[in-house]
Order: sequence, then C-alpha cells, then structure tokens
Amino acid sequence: MWEQILPGLRIKLFMTVVLGVVYPLAMTGISQIMFPKQANGSLVRTGGKVIGSELIGQSFTKPEYVHPRPSSAGSGYDATASGGSNLGPTSAKLVRGTTKVDDKKNEVVDFDGVSLRIVHYSLENGIPYESSVPLDQFKDTNGFLNDVKLIKAFNDDKAPLLFTPKAPIPADAVTASASGLDPHISPDFALAQAARVAKARGISVEQTNQLISQFTEGPDLRLLGEPRVNVLKLNLALDQQFSRK
Repeated sequence: MWEQILPGLRIKLFMTVVLGVVYPLAMTGISQIMFPKQANGSLVRTGGKVIGSELIGQSFTKPEYVHPRPSSAGSGYDATASGGSNLGPTSAKLVRGTTKVDDKKNEVVDFDGVSLRIVHYSLENGIPYESSVPLDQFKDTNGFLNDVKLIKAFNDDKAPLLFTPKAPIPADAVTASASGLDPHISPDFALAQAARVAKARGISVEQTNQLISQFTEGPDLRLLGEPRVNVLKLNLALDQQFSRK
C-alpha cells in the first residue's frame, strides 16, 4: 500500500514547494526588479505621500479640477465595490434615474440616471440648453438643484421634463465604466471641461488645452484601445503648474 501512496505524497510535496513557494517568490522577485512601479500598484506620490494610483480612478468635484466619468462602484469610486450598474440602454432607470426612502424616511436619490447627469454636466460646463420647464423651480432655498425633484420630473408619465443641451456631450461624461474605477476619460471629455477649469484657476483655456494634450495617451502599441487622459495625473499637473488663484 505504501508503495502506491508514497509516490503521490512526494509529487504533492514537490509541486506544493515549487508552485506554492518557489514560483511565487521568483515571480515577485523578477517583477520587483524589472517592473517595480507596476508591481507595487503604480502608485502616484507627491511630497512623499501616496495620493492614488494610475490604475484606479477617484472622484473630483471641485470646479478647478477635471472631473472623471460617473461611477457605480459603491457610492462612487469605491475600490471595495468595483462594478457597473448592469443597466441596458433601454432601461428607464438608466435614462431617468430612481429615488428611494432612506432609514430616516427621507426621499433620496437611488440612481441618478443619464438625464440628471446631463443636466449637471451642462450647468457645470456652461453648455447652453433648452428645458421644457424652468430649472429654477427645482432649486432648494440655497439655490442648489434638488436632484430628487429632477428625477421625479423626468419620471412624470403625464408631462416628463425635457432637457436638451445645445452642444454634443461626450458619452463618457454621463455613463459609467464597467468597473466603476476607470482612471481615464476621453480627450473630448477632458477638453470639454477646459473652460471651467481655466476660469476656476485664472488661466487661459489654451493653457488648459495644452496640458490636456500633453497628458493624452495614445493607444497601446499604437493599435489597442483609444486615446485617453489619466484624470489623476492631469489634475496633479494642474496643481503643480497652475495653482488656483
């Protein structure tokens, strides 16, 4: 019996050592020597402090920064909840958004929807628009738009709110990526935000466009993918070259 069992045990022990110890240590050592930055997460540091990764997006909302695309990962760019909305193009929820009642019995946004994203994008970037109803009636006492009211207006079956921007909007400005953590946006989306960023920083649009062009990455191997802009790296360069005035 042992003549049959011992060869199997020897093979199991050998493969455990080779594949469970030697191979991982060898790959880790080789990657640390040849690709140390990538092996350690492509971390971005400033002043000796880690501020993010080139591979994982994060949220920027201030007007002086280039904004990323929407995210459905958790509450937005939550690396522990990577994922998309999984809503199809004909989904009413995707287009109009939905609301819900929270634990405190307050009606809040459940899913913002493309229509609401278009409204905010247009207003933030000074895009002219047409609205079937004046947006002032959706503002609260502080003058901010009430997203719950807007979503309910978009979902009104009898007289839905119609909002039409008068300029093309890049698709990634109002749609999320499959992971919810995409660190890149299209050059068109970045350039569409140049005027807002330039105004907030007290610089010219040409200076902003030049920096965007500088940080536009081409397709991998000039074949794979599309031109893209890393939002974190671009915003870091904006802070370094054009601090807000």
